[in-house]
Amino acid sequence: MVRLTVDLIAKSSNHFKKKRGLSLSEYLKTLTHLHFSNKNIESVGDLSMCRNLTVLYLYDNQMTYISNLHFAFKLTHLYMQNNNITHIDNLYNLQKLSKLYLGGNRIAVVEGLEQLHELKELHLENQRLEPGEKLLFDPRTLLSLADSLCVLNINNNNIDDIRDLAVLKEIQHFSAADNELHNMEELEDVFSLWPQLLLMDLSGNPVCKKPKYRDRMITECKRLEALDGKEIHELTRQFLVNWKASKEAKKRKNNKHVPSDSSIPYSLTNDFNMGQAPHPGHIYSHANMQGWNPQQSLRAQQ
Repeated sequence: MVRLTVDLIAKSSNHFKKKRGLSLSEYLKTLTHLHFSNKNIESVGDLSMCRNLTVLYLYDNQMTYISNLHFAFKLTHLYMQNNNITHIDNLYNLQKLSKLYLGGNRIAVVEGLEQLHELKELHLENQRLEPGEKLLFDPRTLLSLADSLCVLNINNNNIDDIRDLAVLKEIQHFSAADNELHNMEELEDVFSLWPQLLLMDLSGNPVCKKPKYRDRMITECKRLEALDGKEIHELTRQFLVNWKASKEAKKRKNNKHVPSDSSIPYSLTNDFNMGQAPHPGHIYSHANMQGWNPQQSLRAQQ
């Protein structure tokens, strides 16, 4: 078992060897970046002497939980992707944390981030979940991140619904590729609440095969600059926005000319319900409709 301790830091650091004039405790206080990726590390020991640490690299290790980081209140970047972590916890003291990388772990629920009010980037792609599981989000965590989170990566996590994410109103970059998103209307409802959205990737989801998928996403996301890796040209956006506005105006105009049920005699609406109707293709005025006899019409057609 490899445990990250101050002794391991001292033995592994060529930088420390060059600073022979410093004691170990003095050297540890100077550390702002710590690189221990791909070292078979399974846990973190007492690193409280590294009080000025701002960036910690612990990706590609064998860690199963997050612990002993309470001292790192100056930490802004934490890289712990590709470990065996199952829960997000013990991060409540990292109130300066801006970027958190936890992709490639075994996390099933996104939680425990309620105190991270300065978190701007959250990377959770490719969780190694049990068959049938999907990545879930604790509503309390989402609410706590609503005013800060700008980048969210949830690629390849069996997600089929993102309505809970609607509260993340500051999202600028959203990546949810290779999931199970399929409902266009639900997506539009969420994106209508994200006015800052600039980049989005939904490639590999069933919704991408729906008719007019790209057109509808572009018209709903007013500031989107790229969708599924393809740039959106302003002329294309303007054309689609104008086309949608024209279509909606035409629809409203047509609705004004549709008579309400109250303007149609009861006998006529009753006949419609029985499957009988005026001769197809013939336009009936309101006056003609009042004198129209469905039985005579049927005999005429025979």
